Amino acid sequence: MKLHTREWGTGDRVALLVHGIMSDHRTWRSVGPALAERGYRVIAVDLRGHGASPRGDGATPADRYRPERFADDLVDTLPQGADLAIGHSLGGLTLLHAVERLRPARAVYSDPAWRFAQPGLFDPAVFVQFKQATRAQISAVNPRWDAAAVDVELATLALWDPDSALALSALYDEAALPGAPAVPSLVQLADNSWLIGPEDAAALRGLGYEVRTVAGAGHTIHRDDLPGFLASLDGWL
Repeated sequence: MKLHTREWGTGDRVALLVHGIMSDHRTWRSVGPALAERGYRVIAVDLRGHGASPRGDGATPADRYRPERFADDLVDTLPQGADLAIGHSLGGLTLLHAVERLRPARAVYSDPAWRFAQPGLFDPAVFVQFKQATRAQISAVNPRWDAAAVDVELATLALWDPDSALALSALYDEAALPGAPAVPSLVQLADNSWLIGPEDAAALRGLGYEVRTVAGAGHTIHRDDLPGFLASLDGWL
């Protein structure tokens, strides 16, 4: 499936951005220009079931929104051999499934949804219910966001297909860490990440990933603390 994309910049280097669940390319509205200023042509996708991209096809949510199908869409849409690829949350899981085919020079997995530090934490009903979240509820969950960020969240929730959360729920009963990285890879973690705990972080380091934590940042690191997000990418941009 060809995905909707948004681009910033005209630099010689190419950066790919893959958003998390419930979002779309607009989550990168500050990151895209920041990378463009650093000499990149930046390409951000809307995953299937998100933003302006098509909904998934198939009889069940699992048919429409398995990680492999998200990954196939990236391969259908994005150029191989980019200089940098960043995937956040579900985007980190999607990028992991596509990285051997996309072969970016460097991959950054920002608080990736590979597994849960607290077993049994994932409840798709919570995500589905959040589609109806109010401005006040979004602000309460994300106290560091400004009004414009809340506006973006409301807009992206309106376009999001919640079947994508239902499709992923069964996977997290058996969620596992990946194997050794296919390309040089950084795992960027939120402070006290509820996705990747300390033991998992140590295991990832043993596999060859560099792991860095952004102090004070929540799950959506690039929206909570853009300077901290960019600073943690020192040596990777």
